[in-house]
Amino acid sequence: MPNLKNDRFLRALLRQPVDVTPVWMMRQAGRYLPEYRASRAQAGSFLDLCQNPDLACEVTLQPLERFPLDAAILFSDILTIPDAMGLGLYFSEGEGPRFRNPVRDERGIKALGVPDPEQDLGYVMDAVRTIRRELDGRVPLIGFSGSPWTLATYMVEGAGSKNFSQIKGMMFDRPDLIEQLLGTVADAVTAYLNGQIAAGAQALMIFDTWGGVLSPGNYRKYSLAYMDRILKGLHRESEGQRVPVILFTKGGGDWLGDMARTGCDGLGVDWTTDLSDARRRVQDRVALQGNLDPCVLYASPKRIREEVQRVLASYGHGPGHVFNLGHGIHPGVNPDHALALVEAVHELSPQYHSATNLE
Repeated sequence: MPNLKNDRFLRALLRQPVDVTPVWMMRQAGRYLPEYRASRAQAGSFLDLCQNPDLACEVTLQPLERFPLDAAILFSDILTIPDAMGLGLYFSEGEGPRFRNPVRDERGIKALGVPDPEQDLGYVMDAVRTIRRELDGRVPLIGFSGSPWTLATYMVEGAGSKNFSQIKGMMFDRPDLIEQLLGTVADAVTAYLNGQIAAGAQALMIFDTWGGVLSPGNYRKYSLAYMDRILKGLHRESEGQRVPVILFTKGGGDWLGDMARTGCDGLGVDWTTDLSDARRRVQDRVALQGNLDPCVLYASPKRIREEVQRVLASYGHGPGHVFNLGHGIHPGVNPDHALALVEAVHELSPQYHSATNLE
């Protein structure tokens, strides 16, 4: 792929041969890195850090300076879209994200509009452009968004939730309102991700953090259907190359087959599903990303290496595997342990990509 010094990640997502399994880590730019904590202190707050393109670029690149990662991911937050819709995002120390103006009735939902990526979320687009320039073809840049269902949970609940009583109550009592809300958010996500592609994102990931709290039927109706709608509206080519899209539903192992039929290029898999089972379910129609339990990084480098070997063996031979954690890296992880993970993947994976083993 032209203009990229390392294209393993993109090749793996397109199920093309690679020399070693590519690896990156969800939340690889984050609080476990002392340099990230320094940048956040300089910005003044997490939200200020997200809204400063130069600092967002700085923290995006920080893990690449420490580890031989095969991809960078835009530093931002999934809640930028509802914030741009006027819901008033803020962060309380120790309590996570909150909205001053949650939407819980027909009037609030009908008043929502689709933000313009360049006008209303220009700081994100500027960050993408800045990161692409500074990467200079070193590795691909991943753009991302939350899924419509996941964004809607925060928009209705007003914060994180344990039982999702507000949005599930609305879903069961007023499915028409939920569908209107999800439709508007899906249109916003589509525009947002297309804006990231235009700004320079070379792959995309949709984080469906809370799809796993739904029953199978409601997952397909209220989560997967709207991710499918987004996929159909995305510009899947840019700069003469395909822009691969990864879907990730935490706790969604039982629905991987349904997800693979959307036309996505890859699926994130958390640690509750063996990659061998996931591969059988998707029948090699899409690439798989995952799926080391993030808590393995609290163990010794020797144990990390053993668990990396187990995950690689679980996927097996042939193309189509992107190594990652099954969810984001935890703030208390020793950065040296993250390095042990990345080095183990690169050292142990060539045996699964030899010419005689490619499928």
